[in-house]
Amino acid sequence: MAEMYEITIPPLVLALNNMKHIIKTGKRYADAREIKHDVILNARLFPNMHPLINQVQIATDMSKGAAARLAGLAVPSYADNETTFEDLIARLDKTIAFLETITPAQLAGAETRHIELMVRQSKRQFVGLDYLVRWVQPNVYFHVTTAYNILRHNGVELGKRDFLGPYKPGEVVQ
Repeated sequence: MAEMYEITIPPLVLALNNMKHIIKTGKRYADAREIKHDVILNARLFPNMHPLINQVQIATDMSKGAAARLAGLAVPSYADNETTFEDLIARLDKTIAFLETITPAQLAGAETRHIELMVRQSKRQFVGLDYLVRWVQPNVYFHVTTAYNILRHNGVELGKRDFLGPYKPGEVVQ
C-alpha cells in the first residue's frame, strides 16, 4: 500500500532532517558563543527529563524501529554512545539512510501487521496503522520538539520554520 509508505517514511525522514538542522543550528550557536558543547548536549528542560543527546537517540530509535517493524525487518541496533554534535548528526544521517532503503512494496499490508514490543517492562501490542499514528509519530514529534525546546531554552535562535522544515518538496532549510 503506497499510502502506508507515504504516511510513514517521508514524514519520518522530514522530522529527522529537521532535527538535524536544529542540532546543527545548536552547534553553530555554541561555537559562536564559545559555549562548551557538553553544556548544550547535556542540557535538559527539567532535572527528571532526558538531555539533548537522548532526545536524538530516542527519535532515531523510534523512527528506525518503526520502519523496520512495519517492513517486517530486524530493527537496526545502535550503541547509544554519542557524545558530540558530530556524533548526533552522524546518527541522524545513518537513520535517514536506513529509512530511505524502505520501499513502498515493503510496507504493503503493514497497516494490519501485528507489532509487539517491550516498553520498559511492559509488553505493548499494536496493529500497524495504530502503531504508526498513535505511538511512533507522537513519540518522534515529542522528542524532536523537546530537542528544539532544549536548544531554544538555551538561547539558540530557532523558529517555527526550523521545526516544520521545507514547504516544498526538495526544498532544504539552511
